[in-house]
Amino acid sequence: MLNRKHLVIPYFVFLLSFVLTPIILIVLYSFTTSSFEFTFKNYLTVFTQSNVDTLVTSLVIAFMSTALCLIIGYPLAYLLADRKVNKSTVLVYFFVMPMLVNFVLRANATKELFNLINLGTETSFQMYVSVIIAMVYDYLPFVILPLYSTMLKLDKNLVEAASDLGANPIKVFFKVIIPNTIPGIISAATMVFMPSMCSYVISDVFSNQKLQIMGNLINQYFNHQQWNYGSAASIVLLVILFILMRYTNRANKQLENKDEGKGGKLW
Repeated sequence: MLNRKHLVIPYFVFLLSFVLTPIILIVLYSFTTSSFEFTFKNYLTVFTQSNVDTLVTSLVIAFMSTALCLIIGYPLAYLLADRKVNKSTVLVYFFVMPMLVNFVLRANATKELFNLINLGTETSFQMYVSVIIAMVYDYLPFVILPLYSTMLKLDKNLVEAASDLGANPIKVFFKVIIPNTIPGIISAATMVFMPSMCSYVISDVFSNQKLQIMGNLINQYFNHQQWNYGSAASIVLLVILFILMRYTNRANKQLENKDEGKGGKLW
């Protein structure tokens, strides 16, 4: 007779087959040659000067895209979560709807819009601006949704209490609202930063294949059957993202402990 523990078996099989096994294979490929001999050469190749430049470019684009998404998405999520401004969930659906359209189709449609407004790729600056704007447009819903759900849970009594005790709107925003929505900010930033470093489709479409990020590099390695180099580059990217996630989670816990140590003080 089946019990509740047996219900996790399909999930475990799926996790083992499509998550753990591919990661193990990537790690093995990254430390072996094409003849399956152990080597560190793959990582030395990944850290050549041109590839390091690609990594730096990816980090810059990812940081800029994430920062702009948060700057734009945070006030939008706050307004959507305010029942006085948004009395229904219809407005939320408008921001979610672009996610239902195919990713490649959205990228090409946005490129045509850029062509209409003459936002070209003649210079390096225009190329970077085009790619960053495209990433902000594409990943903005991934920022709004977690922030929106976090702000719905925000205790409005804290905001009202801070105002009643003499805090001006700016102080309320920075001392009450932002600290209580840190988990949503971290979740939103993670959901934008990670794909921004790998989204070679946006990079290719909006730079006419002139701008290379880590996603392009990994894709080129695998397309040329250089699986060992591609696996090493994937592991490097995975380690960087893991370190960033650990840092942001630790910073979040420190903020929570700091707030608890204040003994309920609002600011």
